[in-house]
Amino acid sequence: MTKVLYITAHPHDDTQSYSMAVGKAFLDTYKEVNHEHEIEILDLYKEHIPEIDVDVFSGWGKLRSGTDFEELSFDEKKKVGRLSEISDQFVSADKYVFVSPLWNFSFPPVLKAYIDAVSVAGKTFQYTEQGPVGLLTDKKALHIQARGGIYSEGPAAAMEMGHRYLDIIMQFYGVPSFEGLFVEGHNAMPDKAEQIKEDAIARAKDFAHTF
Repeated sequence: MTKVLYITAHPHDDTQSYSMAVGKAFLDTYKEVNHEHEIEILDLYKEHIPEIDVDVFSGWGKLRSGTDFEELSFDEKKKVGRLSEISDQFVSADKYVFVSPLWNFSFPPVLKAYIDAVSVAGKTFQYTEQGPVGLLTDKKALHIQARGGIYSEGPAAAMEMGHRYLDIIMQFYGVPSFEGLFVEGHNAMPDKAEQIKEDAIARAKDFAHTF
């Protein structure tokens, strides 16, 4: 069975957030078209994602040296174990849908913490004599992103680092198909905001038929 991991990184719901509203339209239509697929929803603002700190580095180091997991300290086991759960869940999915706003030219920090959690050698990529090689070569991914300004073209395009970062990470993981679905300009053109949102929702519904 195809498993889709729907990953949101916004503190607001679809009634307040443009990215979440477009994401919901995509997800609802996707469920209708692919009712046999398994959908797992991951709200990063409600998940415990440990930071990669001194306990994590210490725990990982001990495990690499042959120490049994049960011999780690309480904090090491708690954090390393949780990070392992997160990365295993990510690898088990067939498709990924990331939903985020553009904040300060990037995305909310909780999404970076999540990417750090799933960027694990031996799971999403591996080191070889030729350099790192991605292991997720049978996956596909989509990024739904709301941008208050115009970043798809013009002088601000070079400043957009949220979607570009995810694009690089997906390439690093070996994901062969990564696409973007953007709703942008609603803050720059408030008189057109509702139409911009409705157009993006229509595109999301269409995209759900082919993703």
